[in-house]
Amino acid sequence: MPTILVIDDNPTVATALEVLFSLHDLDTLSAQSPAAGLALLERRQVDLVVQDMNFTGDTTSGDEGQALFRQIRARHPDLPVILLTAWTHLESAVDLVRAGASDYLGKPWNDHKLMAAVGNLLELGASRRELRRRRGKDAQRNSELRERFDLRGMVFADPATERTVALACQVARADVPVLIVGPNGSGKERIAEIIQANSAVRDGPFVTLDCGAIPADLIEAELFGADAGAYTGAGKSREGKFEAADGGTLFLDEIANLPLAGQVKLLRVLETGRFARLGSNRERQVRVRVISATNADLPAKIREGAFREDLYYRINLIELKLPALAERPEDILPLAEAFLAEGKRLTAEAREALRRHSWPGNVRELKNAIQRANLLAHGDSIDADDLALPTTPASGEHEPDRDQIEQALKKSHGIVAQAATALGLSRQSLYRRMERLGIARQ
Repeated sequence: MPTILVIDDNPTVATALEVLFSLHDLDTLSAQSPAAGLALLERRQVDLVVQDMNFTGDTTSGDEGQALFRQIRARHPDLPVILLTAWTHLESAVDLVRAGASDYLGKPWNDHKLMAAVGNLLELGASRRELRRRRGKDAQRNSELRERFDLRGMVFADPATERTVALACQVARADVPVLIVGPNGSGKERIAEIIQANSAVRDGPFVTLDCGAIPADLIEAELFGADAGAYTGAGKSREGKFEAADGGTLFLDEIANLPLAGQVKLLRVLETGRFARLGSNRERQVRVRVISATNADLPAKIREGAFREDLYYRINLIELKLPALAERPEDILPLAEAFLAEGKRLTAEAREALRRHSWPGNVRELKNAIQRANLLAHGDSIDADDLALPTTPASGEHEPDRDQIEQALKKSHGIVAQAATALGLSRQSLYRRMERLGIARQ
């Protein structure tokens, strides 16, 4: 049974709340002073706190309640706290919600509103505990991966990324072709580096070729090299990527852009390990681990006649899928922290902005945003404005106007947590929006 701690100097308030909570199968503890409440928190497991803001007679400033809340937050940072007082001020509410308070209700309270807030917070707390449990397991697997394998400094915390990295490490020792599929900027090359670092050829070269960045008439020369005079401008012999990667790994990025003629020759090299430079009849033998990557739908390319089906099955013995950054949201803040300049820190508002952005450019866009903010931010703190992220996300979300906020508050009977959910905002964001628009808290 969930337990709620009521900290209020008025015994009548504690009794009334105990009766109300008991009707909803909730256990209640009570304390009549901040010191007694803090002592109870040290001895008992509590799921939620309802606290008064004033404890001394004729005091209406709320300073005592603010001090108590900050002590609770310092000792129990994840414990939800509802502030309850007869003296409500929107400015105080905004300040305390920014500091982490869960909600702010006035006396006399409305039982329906209070229980709706309590129910939401207890459900959220249960979800957070389950999430922490899963995160603990994920963190343990993450740690085990880092102990067993060379992850090339890759930063990740999301289970979706962990699964891809774990599979990359698992197949690294097998000398088979690997295809990495994922959107541009998602980090496919880093996955290829992890495979190389944990493979039998980890001490060999790691050579990359962006098949989309080389003109079609030069791609074969890039791959296989060319003898002098093989084509206009070829004044001397040059080795290709396969020769450079001999004894190591060749990473072929954006392989969907490889011309059909190049696909035929690549297939032969993968099958025999032999090739000839352009303009030469002498075949060369190499031992190269080939890892390919693409953001394209290769089966669709095959149906269009733009990609060879036999080559697809040759490079796709093992396929690794790296999701878009928006599909692995727990990676966002760890990556942002990794990109911060030394001495810089993200404010709470900046963190919220990073979490809410849709990141169509994936990790590359995130890195650019943080590097830009490192340069533009004044002082050590990076705020949401320094990130210069679009105010209207690609998902079509928008910042609600006065009418929308007032309607949402009306429909939720003034319960800010419910209104924020309906508007797609956090409570903190809604409080700030209400403050800017001058909307009074009912």
